[in-house]
Amino acid sequence: MTELPYSGLPVPSQMASPQPQVSVLLDNLRSAHNVGSIFRTADAAGIAHLYLCGITPTPGQSKVAKTALGAELRVPWSQTWNAVDLITEEKARGVQIWALEGGPTAQPLFAQTLASSAAPIILILGNEVSGVDPNLLALCHQVVYLPMLGQKESLNVSVAFGIAAYYLRFLAGN
Repeated sequence: MTELPYSGLPVPSQMASPQPQVSVLLDNLRSAHNVGSIFRTADAAGIAHLYLCGITPTPGQSKVAKTALGAELRVPWSQTWNAVDLITEEKARGVQIWALEGGPTAQPLFAQTLASSAAPIILILGNEVSGVDPNLLALCHQVVYLPMLGQKESLNVSVAFGIAAYYLRFLAGN
């Protein structure tokens, strides 16, 4: 097997962080495995912060840590019960609030563009069964969805997040 020349590759601390800065709010996710997977993808995609809200499992739970494989130690995170208060405060600070959710007013994620001087974004991911809280949706600047071409109406939340995270990074030029 040929060895790859890893020594010339930039390490994360040398790489430019994605612009605009993207954080993610997990709204009452139930599955510790989904949360761990989201931590792992967040680390890989350069997500700035994870907000764990409501009943969302935290890295203190063994199933989160098992799935995150150490990413829970690298990605900044915080926990709050009231996501509506948090989003209201962040929106007042000029942060763009997006939700990844289907619905009559949702726009395709892949049709979105970002201004070069775009404000930071918080992307809201909803509960695996009930989706994003309607009170949070009412606060969003943008609600986006992933087009589904098959028979199923949705993807697993951690899989959908991975697609959205890398698309936002692509839009930001990273």
